[in-house]
Amino acid sequence: MLEPTPSDLPSQVQSLLDYCAQLERQNRQLRERQQSLLQERNRLRIVRDETQKQVEAMIDRLRAMER
Repeated sequence: MLEPTPSDLPSQVQSLLDYCAQLERQNRQLRERQQSLLQERNRLRIVRDETQKQVEAMIDRLRAMER
């Protein structure tokens, strides 16, 4: 393997800067996706809780009809 020369340094620095920019974009996208998934999870929890209450109310009405 060849030893890097000082003339290689600018291209190596640019490569690192490009890679950092790519990682920043990916990180931003992942954070946005995470936020979206958290919002969806919260929405689904609310729907689940409402559905559970409705089912429990139906069961209570059915039990009351049996008496």
